[in-house]
Amino acid sequence: MKKNYTIQKSPFVVPTTDGKLIEEHFGKATDQNDQVSIAHMIAPPFWSEPFQTPEFDEYTYIIKGKKQLIVDDEKIILEAGQSIKIHKNAKVQYSNPFDEACEYIAVCLPAFSIETVHREGE
Repeated sequence: MKKNYTIQKSPFVVPTTDGKLIEEHFGKATDQNDQVSIAHMIAPPFWSEPFQTPEFDEYTYIIKGKKQLIVDDEKIILEAGQSIKIHKNAKVQYSNPFDEACEYIAVCLPAFSIETVHREGE
C-alpha cells in the first residue's frame, strides 16, 4: 500500500565554499520537486552572499541568532522567532554580520534553483 507521506531522514547537503550549512529537505536537489524547496541553514558569523533577484518567493524563519537582509535598499534585521516573506523579483542580499551563527529555515516557492536565483556576479 502506498503511503501518503514522505519522511526526510537524509537531506541533501549543498556543497558550499563560504562555511554556510545548507541541508535541503525537499526540493530540486533532494527529490526533484520544482514546486517548493525547504532547507535548514546555518550561516556562520560574518557571512554574506551577493545581491540576487530571484524568480521565486522566499520565506525565512529564524530559529537562533540574527540575520540581516537588504531588500530594495532597505536594511532589515530578523531575530529568533521572526519570519519574513521576500516576494519574487525583489532585489535582496542575505548576510550575518553578527558574531554568532544564525540558524534558520528557508522555503522557496517555486523551488530554489541556481538558474532562477540570479545572483550578481554569477
